[in-house]
Amino acid sequence: MRQTRQLLPNAFRMFCICLLGVGLAAQAQFDAVSGSATETGGWGVQEFLPVEEAYQVEVDVTDTELLLLWNIAPGYYLYKERFQLQASSEGQPLALAPVYREGKVKYDDYFEKELEVFYTSTDITAALPQPVPATFELTVTSQGCADAGLCYPPQKAHFRIDLADGSVTSFTPVATQADTTPGSAGGAGAAAPAGSDAFLPYILLLAIAGGAILNLMPCVFPVLSIKALSLASAGESPQHLRLHGWAFTAGVVMAFLAVAAAMLATRAGGQAVGWGFQLQSPLFISFLVYLFFIMGLSLSGMINFGTRLMGVGQSLTQGSGLRPSFFTGVLAAVVASPCTAPLMGTAIGFAMTQTTAVALGVFAALGFGMALPFLLLSYAPRLATYLPAPGPWMETMKQALAFPLYLTAVWLLWVLGRQVGSDAVAFLSIGAVLVTFAFWLANQSLSSTIGRLLRGTAVTASLLGAAAIPLLGQSAGEEDHWEPYTPERLAELTAAGEPVLVNLTADWCITCLANEKIALNTERVNQALALNDIYTLKGDWTNYNSDITELLNRYGRNGVPLYLLFPARKGAEAEILPQLLTEALVLDAIERAALTQTAQN
Repeated sequence: MRQTRQLLPNAFRMFCICLLGVGLAAQAQFDAVSGSATETGGWGVQEFLPVEEAYQVEVDVTDTELLLLWNIAPGYYLYKERFQLQASSEGQPLALAPVYREGKVKYDDYFEKELEVFYTSTDITAALPQPVPATFELTVTSQGCADAGLCYPPQKAHFRIDLADGSVTSFTPVATQADTTPGSAGGAGAAAPAGSDAFLPYILLLAIAGGAILNLMPCVFPVLSIKALSLASAGESPQHLRLHGWAFTAGVVMAFLAVAAAMLATRAGGQAVGWGFQLQSPLFISFLVYLFFIMGLSLSGMINFGTRLMGVGQSLTQGSGLRPSFFTGVLAAVVASPCTAPLMGTAIGFAMTQTTAVALGVFAALGFGMALPFLLLSYAPRLATYLPAPGPWMETMKQALAFPLYLTAVWLLWVLGRQVGSDAVAFLSIGAVLVTFAFWLANQSLSSTIGRLLRGTAVTASLLGAAAIPLLGQSAGEEDHWEPYTPERLAELTAAGEPVLVNLTADWCITCLANEKIALNTERVNQALALNDIYTLKGDWTNYNSDITELLNRYGRNGVPLYLLFPARKGAEAEILPQLLTEALVLDAIERAALTQTAQN
């Protein structure tokens, strides 16, 4: 039993180290492959261009017309409806009538509606009112997003235009409080908006209150409840209790300051970030899912590796060290990252428009507010007398507090699915099963040396597999080339003598999904399809579809997968590919279709 208790903490530490190592390896791979201002695929950590590099605008002018030309970086886009042009001369507005290109219509998750957007480039023309002043100022407002998930705040560019010599000069107006938007990208040491000093005490109070309310959030309350219950039954001296209260407070504040420093450094690089920006990283979300799931299992009593390991419910009678209380504070701040309490938004929005010192002060106030209830309890142990006497009810309450953690893990899985798709949710769920299996296995009592060795090997393999799970979300290729299958589209292409690859699949078909991963959506196959101008149609039979059923019956099949490759010849019969595909097999079939096309030409 003693060996089992030793194996469990060691297993959990190893799992955390493995998960951290996988994240660092993924980041290193990203840095080596894609440089400093692009984005990764799959579950890699995203890095975004500064807004001035993502969207570059040029202004040209004639006596009668303005022309604005945007160059848009790949993977980024601008919203048509967010453009605004404002011109003025000596304080008097000039009427402009801008004319826009037709954009691409897409459903936008940020605004939750269909909008016209522009990729690659766009331009705006505007006739100048006559008579037009010799000099005037132009303010151009625009807003854009990255396909990878980041949306920038609205950006304003200012130009002075002199029609006498046709010159256009950009300039930066004096900043005013009205022009400053929370979350705008600016230097970490940018000047604070006018009058902000008068609001600072009010904002600090809001931050403290918002931090205190965080304790009621479902991702934080279970952690602090168990810690408070341990404090109530500790029986320590008042001085010792206060030291633990301040150690806990220091851990919370240091964690909040670390988040603030990361946000300010990112903002100084020109990126727009806010509270919870780390949740834009699927790797970080994966870590939180594991963390909340394991904490829930621990509180439920399904795995028992000592609450000391998680830093919650650690008895203050176990020595006089302050480190457990400090790291309990750090853990509380980490698990608070998916939550936002009332009043926090105002405080954080204000902080992100201030100097570095003021911003760090606001985040320190947030951390202090979050730690304040526990700190007060350590200074006023009589408050603990209002808590029920320790007893069996504590175990029942501990188990009940696990369910908010499970719900938080489910919500994070939903967020992950929105970011990188349902495959990621399935993979991470498998990782959670592996973690549970590892802790269950580590808790089994084995007497033989060989048995303990095999158990240790299996635990290690399970935890390594769980830590590596996030990397499985990195797709080998893109699926953008697949069009939805319809009989009309297939008939149109074959009647024109175009080569067509038809993929009939379903989400519940394991063979189909495996074929797509290892054969149909690889980089080499995608390149071969594009090089030989082969159209690709995908029929999704996840739900019943009569058109797909009819095509299956036509080729003597009663289920998926079915792969048909029509050569580039009018009226030609399709080649039926095997149900188990390899990349080489698909490439050979594409080559045969290409030879048919060459012979026809």
